Amino acid sequence: MRRGPPLTLDLSISKYGEGPPLIVLHGLFGSKRNWATVAHRMAIGRRVITVDLRNHGESPWSDGCDYPAMADDVARAIDRHAGGHAAVLGHSMGGKVAMVLALSHPELVDRLIIVDIAPTRSTATPIEFVRAMRALPLESFTSRLEIKEALAAAIPDPAVRGFLTLNVIPTTDGLAWTVNLAAIENHFETILGFPVVPPGTSFQKPTLFIAGGKSAYLQPRHHAEIMRLFPAATIDVIEQAGHWIHADAPEAFVASVNAFLGPG
Repeated sequence: MRRGPPLTLDLSISKYGEGPPLIVLHGLFGSKRNWATVAHRMAIGRRVITVDLRNHGESPWSDGCDYPAMADDVARAIDRHAGGHAAVLGHSMGGKVAMVLALSHPELVDRLIIVDIAPTRSTATPIEFVRAMRALPLESFTSRLEIKEALAAAIPDPAVRGFLTLNVIPTTDGLAWTVNLAAIENHFETILGFPVVPPGTSFQKPTLFIAGGKSAYLQPRHHAEIMRLFPAATIDVIEQAGHWIHADAPEAFVASVNAFLGPG
């Protein structure tokens, strides 16, 4: 899982509340901004630190987009903003980053929460979505609504298009993507996958996996691999939720997180 000396990046963060730190990592094409509402709700008795991963949101871009590099970025953020250790929560791609972080830097992670993803190869946003986004001439558009409509042929689901176009911002030169689409396309198979874990490596501290009952990302067939790598894991299924559990069932999601972390 480790490679040569990585170029770690200083990630953009937002902080909510005071107390023991909880780091929150978004999924592919997400951002810390997507977690603001839930972060406020979790920031009672604890300090919630939401993070933009590399190539997303307000964080720097890099040609590299593999999990060890992203985990090293988060390790640096924990050192700089959380006093050297924290509870860590990751959703989807961010959950894979969190798992790699816990397996490679266990001293930094007090407790681990993984939201609707397994430590295996997953099916995620089709590569065609990324290519459709890259192909759009943003200079010819004036609003997110126009971009959302232009993506309709390639991305039929309006909810997905709405989520993806949250990554468009106005600049002095017109509209721009806040995600590094080139790096994501180049490393798409890596993002779908999960690094090979050296034999005997595991994270022994308390771990919670939260699955969406309406999602296919985390299924019973994944439980054996979860328990191999995270032997202290428990699995909570929120039946009414899909993949975006924190948005579909925020009350149940926050209750599950709070029960696992305990009082701040």
